[in-house]
Amino acid sequence: MRAPTGNAAALPPQQTGTEVGTAPKPSAHGRPASDWWIWAMAGALFFAYMALSLRIHERLHSRSFDLGIFVQVVRSYASGQLPVSEVKGPDFPVLGDHFSPVLALLAPLYWLWPSVKVLLVAQAALVAGSVLPLAFWARRTVGSAAAAVIGTCYGLAWGIASGVSSDFHEWAFALPLLTLSLTALADGRLRAAAYWSLPLLLVKEDLGLTVAAIGLLIAWRGGPGGRRTGLLTAAAGLVGSALALLVLSSFHPGGFDGYFLSHNPGSGAADGPGNGSGGGAAELLHRFTLGLITPQEKVTTLILVLAPTLFLALRSPLVLVALPSVLWRLASTYPDHWGTGYHYSLLLMPVVFVAFADALRLRGARGRGPYRYLAGSAAVTMLLLPHFPLWQLVQPATWKDDPHVVAAHRVMDRIPDGARVQASTYLLPHLADRTSVSLFGWGDSRPDPEWIIVDTTVAPHLRWPQSAIQESIALDRARSQGYRIEVQQDGLVLLNRRS
Repeated sequence: MRAPTGNAAALPPQQTGTEVGTAPKPSAHGRPASDWWIWAMAGALFFAYMALSLRIHERLHSRSFDLGIFVQVVRSYASGQLPVSEVKGPDFPVLGDHFSPVLALLAPLYWLWPSVKVLLVAQAALVAGSVLPLAFWARRTVGSAAAAVIGTCYGLAWGIASGVSSDFHEWAFALPLLTLSLTALADGRLRAAAYWSLPLLLVKEDLGLTVAAIGLLIAWRGGPGGRRTGLLTAAAGLVGSALALLVLSSFHPGGFDGYFLSHNPGSGAADGPGNGSGGGAAELLHRFTLGLITPQEKVTTLILVLAPTLFLALRSPLVLVALPSVLWRLASTYPDHWGTGYHYSLLLMPVVFVAFADALRLRGARGRGPYRYLAGSAAVTMLLLPHFPLWQLVQPATWKDDPHVVAAHRVMDRIPDGARVQASTYLLPHLADRTSVSLFGWGDSRPDPEWIIVDTTVAPHLRWPQSAIQESIALDRARSQGYRIEVQQDGLVLLNRRS
């Protein structure tokens, strides 16, 4: 019998499945009879993600950065134009901000349902869909019981919850591609691993480094035949990122400046030692040495990334695929990159959970029972669950109708379709699919809008880009320039200047 080409320690599915659990028997049609529960699990997660993100949006908690930007991008593609975003600036070319042409795939959905909500539903489907290749592969290799635990823990993982609850991001497209590529690599299907990784180049400019990492693993594990495939894949990843940066430089009005390693414009974070945007040799040395573990928040995030796998993911070389994403985040000077919030850990979850399943397979092959690791993974996942956004689904407040939200939608309905608008950050996403809207108080917004709408009740710690005092001054200035009050109720102010 010919030895597997991708992993010298890999065993045929019928052997590895019996080490951990009983592999399902095939049906008369050649498919395992127990497939239904994997589809049901993915379906349940889809509805959970969709419900969470839609309720966050409906309660006025989605933001102009990033949901408002992305719906304007998809609107552009749906109109047959290169993507622009009024949120970033008048006719701002978004390909100068991030290279994500994959978003054009959402244009047909937007034709059918021209709403910002289509992005949230699509994201829920993409993230839930990434459970399928992971669970199917885990069932074949470590058994049905283990696959159920791994799939559930992945679907409920805190990094997934944080990403799904943070508006919409192009990284959602990367999750199914990553799970398909990594499970193929673990199975020894080297060409399939390479083919599934290459579309990542169309998701975002930094993912070429992830493609390169996958290529190097293919070269390392694949023998002479796989070495060529792996090196070509790695080269394609590096060249793809380089070309994407050239595209960004040519489209960006001020030239691309290494966005994912430098201070994020508009973050409001102050420059300082270890937090500046300078690129001196001493600072770069600090950022890629001691700066990778300081402040302590970075170490905490790394621990939480690996904790749901009881750190067993470190036993699989597949975990190295996470290294590019981890390094640029920890070396970044933007503090939000270091923590557990927003979408920044979304890409890490498929990697660590496929690595977890791979490590369980290898331990099973050596005769060590994995059930304590599965029980531990489930326990950690459940302990973390109440501290992250999926827990909102069981909170009564999530499902209550807020009179302020009802009033906000009633006021926004007074703005006609196609109007030029400036809106505060939590109202903007609700107008981005039917008006030309930019951000009130943002220096690069399109001037002289027909309408201005502001929610003055936002809590101080959630305000951006203006404080309450700055916002009040800006509203007074607008009134002095000829805008009149159309509506002022429940903390909502709607101004209009008719031409």
